[in-house]
Amino acid sequence: MSWNKPIRLTHRWLSIVFTLTVIANFVARAQTGGAEPSPWITYAPLPPLALMLLTGLYLFALPYVARQRRSEA
Repeated sequence: MSWNKPIRLTHRWLSIVFTLTVIANFVARAQTGGAEPSPWITYAPLPPLALMLLTGLYLFALPYVARQRRSEA
């Protein structure tokens, strides 16, 4: 089974979730009037960002691994 399509789809959805959490962070900061918002809203973008790092590194390495496999065959 090829993992390329599910990982690519996961990466796309994670980017949407990440964007929404960053927007929510800016909205929360604007509404508090300079005060620090609650920590959960401040750190909410980090889990999707970490998962995007992993899926992005996988997608980045795909062409290089495929090229190496072709040269070995």
